[in-house]
Amino acid sequence: MHWLKRFDHRVLVWCNRTMSHAALDRFFGFITHMGGAAFTIISALMIAGFAAGDWKGAGLQCALALTVSHLIAVLIKKKVRRLRPFRRLSDVRVGNFPLKDYSFPSGHTTAIFSIVTPLLFLAPPAVSMLMIALAVLVGVSRIYWGYHYPTDCAAGGAIGIATGIAVAAFLTI
Repeated sequence: MHWLKRFDHRVLVWCNRTMSHAALDRFFGFITHMGGAAFTIISALMIAGFAAGDWKGAGLQCALALTVSHLIAVLIKKKVRRLRPFRRLSDVRVGNFPLKDYSFPSGHTTAIFSIVTPLLFLAPPAVSMLMIALAVLVGVSRIYWGYHYPTDCAAGGAIGIATGIAVAAFLTI
């Protein structure tokens, strides 16, 4: 486990300090909000409410996957109680909104992967690749801003994907 902790710290410092640039601050400042509650809830509800046919069903899957994955992430955060990087490490710069809850798993990464995953079953390959890239960038943004370790984001992505697949399988379109 010591090697994983070192890996987490090294990747965090590289993303958070070495990559640091004003243009990336603006880019990741925008991208990080795409995993937030407002964006993900509104996106899922708009797809469910305004799309037609199979896409409407996928929107309902997104909304349910988002809800279930959020509950799972909150339960894990309360159990694991991992401090956020900016609270634990002195060499981490933090974004504008330092969070008070725990770090593991990343809620933003969980959320974006949970709504992207059901859509991947319907979207053309090029669109699917863009959605996956967006979800990965949300995870990277969380590391860039010092809110999460890489393993927080990997776990959040895994929870989001697993929940999205389970919901899509349970609620077939």
